[in-house]
Amino acid sequence: MQPQGTIRTERLDLVPATREMLAADRGDRGHLRRVLGAAIPPSWPPSLLDDATCAEFLRLMTDGTDDNFRVWYWLLRGNHGRGQTLIGSGGTSSCPQEPGTVMIGYSVAGGFEGSGYATEAVRHMIPVIFTFPGIRRIVATTFPELKGSIRVLEKNGFVPVPAHHAGTGIGEGTIAFVRERPGCR
Repeated sequence: MQPQGTIRTERLDLVPATREMLAADRGDRGHLRRVLGAAIPPSWPPSLLDDATCAEFLRLMTDGTDDNFRVWYWLLRGNHGRGQTLIGSGGTSSCPQEPGTVMIGYSVAGGFEGSGYATEAVRHMIPVIFTFPGIRRIVATTFPELKGSIRVLEKNGFVPVPAHHAGTGIGEGTIAFVRERPGCR
């Protein structure tokens, strides 16, 4: 049985992260495997999900100062009785300078890219995110050379942010995309 708040997609279970999971993700792969009930591939964690990022996620979850902070671990369901495999993660955090807006981020482990998993996961996260109180807009940033990430956003209805908003991303050299809640402008 999956934890409350799990998002079930066609092929994935998006399991809400707990403090225990985030702490285990900082280097205790055996414990992470046990708490997720899933195999951890050798390519875990994805390159952008480094120890500093996991530490920040754990801090945000522990201090509780961001009501819109969420992380989901993406578990690929096995076929024919085989168990689940951790293949990615994604989540949200508030944009303090933009009320009614959250940032979304996601990452897929090596060997699982290009199979539509991120597109599928983000597609199912969007309606959940728009249930957060007061959220009208989702913003994502990526690097221009990450064509797969850009395609995930485009397939999910995100549009590029006009050039005069450049530099609002979370990292230098990133480009931003936005998706408005239907009916909001």
